[in-house]
Amino acid sequence: MDMTYYDHGTAAERWERARMFFEAKDYAAAARVLGGLVEEVPEQTGPRLLLARSYYHSAQLSRAENELRALVELDPVEHYARLMLGRTLQRLGRSEEAASHLRIASALGGESAEA
Repeated sequence: MDMTYYDHGTAAERWERARMFFEAKDYAAAARVLGGLVEEVPEQTGPRLLLARSYYHSAQLSRAENELRALVELDPVEHYARLMLGRTLQRLGRSEEAASHLRIASALGGESAEA
């Protein structure tokens, strides 16, 4: 396998590179770095959540949904993953399905579902 710029370096170096791409709003590049990192450490929430956010912001909504569902399965009370899943489903035109995740996110965040 050829090593590319996206998967070169230690996990910590790739995490920092991915965060730099994300902060620079190069979401597709961030996702390329994070994809390999998530494969290596699938149980870690941080890289998977940033990957889902990268997919969301680069309009790769099905991929974002898949990552967010994996996160919710790993950690059912992860507030931000629930919120992002709800928003992703809304963008996919699945408002009814989104509503339950948004209500759960509100409850987990201590907010009123009516807000």
